[in-house]
Amino acid sequence: MKATEVLKQEHQVILRVIASLEKGIEHLERGATVRPGFFLDVAQFIKGFADGCHHRKEEGVLFTSMEAHGVSTQAGPIAVMLAEHEQGRRYTRGMAEAARRLEEGDQAATTEIIRNARGYVELLRQHIAKEDNVLFPMADQVIPATEHANVLEKFEHVEHEETGPGVHEKYLALAEALEKEML
Repeated sequence: MKATEVLKQEHQVILRVIASLEKGIEHLERGATVRPGFFLDVAQFIKGFADGCHHRKEEGVLFTSMEAHGVSTQAGPIAVMLAEHEQGRRYTRGMAEAARRLEEGDQAATTEIIRNARGYVELLRQHIAKEDNVLFPMADQVIPATEHANVLEKFEHVEHEETGPGVHEKYLALAEALEKEML
């Protein structure tokens, strides 16, 4: 298996959470009650899985390997992906801050939750499509076949050593719980 295939599989998990988040947004827009903790849990998933594990693999391993083989991180597709990762972090912080305010009774925070959550959903759908269809095929071409196993090994290190044992599984379970909550 190639490292890019691992990342694509993780994208599928992220897209499942995004679909749940979108349902949460729709409930709020219709005036239905959604527990603020749902949005905090989504933010926790994003911070721990999408950013803490998945983006760490991209930024710390894949992009570094691509750069070593001549792809700039200062311009072009990698620079765009890095900027979008930062934008996603801003949306996530905004959503979490608003969810905490809603939890404290500030009903006006609902608008901020919707704005930040909607921004995140739209950003990530486009972002994932760009990575899956442009950046990852590029990575598969520029990283020599002899180095793919090394990149995968570094992914394993990120997943099991840097983020800690069982963390990946914890976030997969959280993704499933978020889906069930929005059924």
